[in-house]
Amino acid sequence: MFGRRSLVLAMFAANLYPLPGLADSDAEMGRRIAEQHCSRCHVVGDFNPMGGIGSTPSFQLIVNALEDWEARFLTFHQRVPHPPFVRIAGFPAPDPKVNPPNAAPFELELEDIVRIAAFARTLKDD
Repeated sequence: MFGRRSLVLAMFAANLYPLPGLADSDAEMGRRIAEQHCSRCHVVGDFNPMGGIGSTPSFQLIVNALEDWEARFLTFHQRVPHPPFVRIAGFPAPDPKVNPPNAAPFELELEDIVRIAAFARTLKDD
């Protein structure tokens, strides 16, 4: 379903698992990336509690309500509506589509995806 790009990312992510083994600095970098890019559509922690788009789930909801939240964060770039505007450095850009105004394209490194997931883990209720 996800193709070569996701297979490479899954192999990459497997080398960094378990997420609890990541450094605090990875989660902090993930927080900054999420605040910069993801908060345009999602509520991201305490950064923008009244922000985001009403039809998008908050990071907190995803982490606390879905058992497969880690897989969702590690593959978010392949999930609708992300593919037209999330670019992964070193991989071909997806076919361009008409994007809403809040969907300006941006580029991430492979490591950034795992960092965002590490930050999301900090939002999990105990």
